[in-house]
Amino acid sequence: MQRKGYDCECLGGGRISHQSQDKKIHVYGYSMGYGRAQHSISTEKIKARYPDYEVTWADDGY
Repeated sequence: MQRKGYDCECLGGGRISHQSQDKKIHVYGYSMGYGRAQHSISTEKIKARYPDYEVTWADDGY
């Protein structure tokens, strides 16, 4: 990304559970190295791309 001129910074991490048959995506957890991401922002981006999915998030879990 940097070679293409983008300035990137990791703001946190987590996990994504994708259940395609049920059309559900759940964002949760955190990264041991980067800490917790703002899952509310991640889920808004996912909802925009997958409007027919149920998209949820939680700070619980690893």
